[in-house]
Amino acid sequence: MRRARTLGELKASGWRSRSVRDELRENLIAGLREGRDLWPGILGYGKTVLPQIENAILSRHDFILLGLRGQAKTRLLRMLVNLLDPWLPALEGCELNDDPLAPISARGRRLVEERQDDAPVAWIPREERYREKLATPDVTIADLLGDIDPIKAASRKLSLADEDVLHFGIIPRTNRGIFAINELPDLSPRIQVGLLNILEERDVQLRGFPVRFPLDVLLVFSANPEDYTHRGAIITPLRDRIASQVMTHYPPTPEISRAITDQEAWTRRDGVEIRVPEIVREAIEEVAIQARRSELVDQASGVSVRLSIALLENVLSNAERRAHRLGQRRAVARIADLFAAESAVTGKIELVFEGEREGPAAVADRILGDGVLAVFLRRFPAPYRASKRKQAAVEEDAYKPIVDWFAKGNRVSVQDEDAGLDGLTKIPGLADLARKHVHAEDLEAGCELVLEGLHRSSLLAKEKGDGQASYGDMLKRMFEGFSEP
Repeated sequence: MRRARTLGELKASGWRSRSVRDELRENLIAGLREGRDLWPGILGYGKTVLPQIENAILSRHDFILLGLRGQAKTRLLRMLVNLLDPWLPALEGCELNDDPLAPISARGRRLVEERQDDAPVAWIPREERYREKLATPDVTIADLLGDIDPIKAASRKLSLADEDVLHFGIIPRTNRGIFAINELPDLSPRIQVGLLNILEERDVQLRGFPVRFPLDVLLVFSANPEDYTHRGAIITPLRDRIASQVMTHYPPTPEISRAITDQEAWTRRDGVEIRVPEIVREAIEEVAIQARRSELVDQASGVSVRLSIALLENVLSNAERRAHRLGQRRAVARIADLFAAESAVTGKIELVFEGEREGPAAVADRILGDGVLAVFLRRFPAPYRASKRKQAAVEEDAYKPIVDWFAKGNRVSVQDEDAGLDGLTKIPGLADLARKHVHAEDLEAGCELVLEGLHRSSLLAKEKGDGQASYGDMLKRMFEGFSEP
């Protein structure tokens, strides 16, 4: 279909003006009635966050998303563009995307007065109608709203009282679109005050300039909850003017968390086919869960879903690296790969004082171990469950051959670059126990899971160094260093 190129053609086409809020509302209603997926790729919010966002749009509200890091706030805001019309007509050459039927800038009004129905019309794609700004302390009113441009006044020989000397900021240039401010509390209070007029009176005034511009813009924001951040706060008048406040959250179930990780992680590796055993995959998600429970991690800052995404990618990379070193085309991820991916955890957590004393690497190792232990206890008999005498006896027998072998002074080393099971098959009962609880193809990961689970249950000692983990007898390790009487 040919799009109108002049104001006259636009009028003849029957096109009508509508505000950006009405446009979003009508397109949302159409999408709901047609049963379309309006928020593709957003998981876990179907009954909580998304209905609240849709209510805000139906109410024609500006709104703010409040939540901890890694809760898809920015992604949700950017998806609002899908509710805009594919194309929007505007007067060509006007900075404020003037409505051809109701221009608000001096240039737009002059253009229509001088050329009437021959005024040129340009069509703006929906992607260019969304703009965002990351709030930082150095953001100024001129950045957001604009300022008087003395150079423009001098070059054109205009008075500073002339409207044409104004240089518009990013918000007026987003007229008839959506403008997002990320991390709103980081914006200094005096700059937040500058947004009050736009939110309430729907106009912008620059440096006391006598002309006001009625803007048609939807303002949306994201922020960490006020009580959880020490970097700044949202001033009360501004918060009062934001009509809807939507709280985001982390995935409510491990299944949803896993679906998000699978969706977002880069898992396809050219040249090597990598398989991730189910127990390793479970452990990856469990690490994020344990991090959100750890007393050493600052829970006020949150633990992003990016932790499990980065962890899965690093586990795959470690398995890929092993395959390339050994000249193999296939690789299977292992528990050792999980601990080799420690760097994916250290950068994703903020520590409290006790955690800082232990250090990021030690805390990451503990969280990784807690995740492995949770999977071990879910898959294998608990080493210390004595509620029933019979059950306790069965479980004691399950691990006794393994623990006894280590008690004789034997040790075993597990390296993330080992080629296979050679070092583990010599441990009596280990492989047989793993076969009972994991798939046969995941036997290596299952054996490593048992060793790490027994270590985290204080039945085996573990030493790390030179890229390998060495398991041995707990009592012998405890008494090492004591001199004989």
